[in-house]
Amino acid sequence: MVRSDKDNNEGANGARPKSKSTAHLIGGFCGGLTSAVALQPLDLLKTRIQQEQNQLRSDTGKKGIKGVKRPGVASMVVKIVRENPLELWRGTLPSALRTSIGSALYLSCLNSMRTQAALMHARRTGDAIQVSRSSKLPELSAGTNLVAGAVARGLVGYVTMPITIIKVRYESTLYNYTSLKEAITDIYRADKISGFFKGFGATCLRDAPYAGLYVLLYEKAKDITPVLLPSRLISYQDNDTRSKYSTGTSTLINTFSAFSAAGIATTITAPFDTLKTRMQLEPSRFANFIVTFKYMLQKEGVLSLFSGLSMRLTRKAFSAGIAWGIYEELIKRFM
Repeated sequence: MVRSDKDNNEGANGARPKSKSTAHLIGGFCGGLTSAVALQPLDLLKTRIQQEQNQLRSDTGKKGIKGVKRPGVASMVVKIVRENPLELWRGTLPSALRTSIGSALYLSCLNSMRTQAALMHARRTGDAIQVSRSSKLPELSAGTNLVAGAVARGLVGYVTMPITIIKVRYESTLYNYTSLKEAITDIYRADKISGFFKGFGATCLRDAPYAGLYVLLYEKAKDITPVLLPSRLISYQDNDTRSKYSTGTSTLINTFSAFSAAGIATTITAPFDTLKTRMQLEPSRFANFIVTFKYMLQKEGVLSLFSGLSMRLTRKAFSAGIAWGIYEELIKRFM
């Protein structure tokens, strides 16, 4: 892999790499907000499909469900559009708040951790901090990327958990809330403060490994993608030095890398998403991760753990592509 010497931020001279927190906050917020609003219908469809499948199993039992048609994406879209097309964006406010704020906090936290790790490595070895041709972010080992992504996501996930609970409940038809205030009041009345953190264990078990795998795969994909792209799509800021890709090429590489990494990481961690959603929709019935996992495995089978995967896979892949594509380009402007 070719690296740019002019973009090595720390070497023998000991200069610190640029790491403006504001740039990462703004980049993360804008990327998260854009992806949340654009892809909210997919998130709502995933929740509704999982919910209807749960109700179907409860009504028919495990033995009778084989002959019953399960709700599909197309039928669910038609059903919602006939009632009210704007219903597809139900829950956009809590989703946008959670995603934009969560993305800003996560990417700032992740950058801080990765920058410190890069500095420690540079001081220990005397090597310069390396960045790729398409990015301003430091290049680290696979293990460091894995740990940094997982820890940062776990911390931020806990902080934003109440918004996640409100979002899931508000999207669901099990509660039919007419306002966010009603949702908040009902959750607090039923479970007090702990109600806003229901399912955090399953959420953390899903999000932390997902984030770790995602960062690892994303950084690897940024090295591999330029090799796979047709040469006519590769252009440089300076054709003489070829130290940095042009904005168009960088955006293409970063977006495709994010899309691919998110798709793989999402598939691997899909069961945790299903468990988390079940616990948040029916907290009185599914009190913890172990109880929920045993019930679904014994009563519904292994495939039930991948309920809603197509919706989540599509949403996460496009969300990562949009959010990280915007984030990478914005921090170049601010840093």
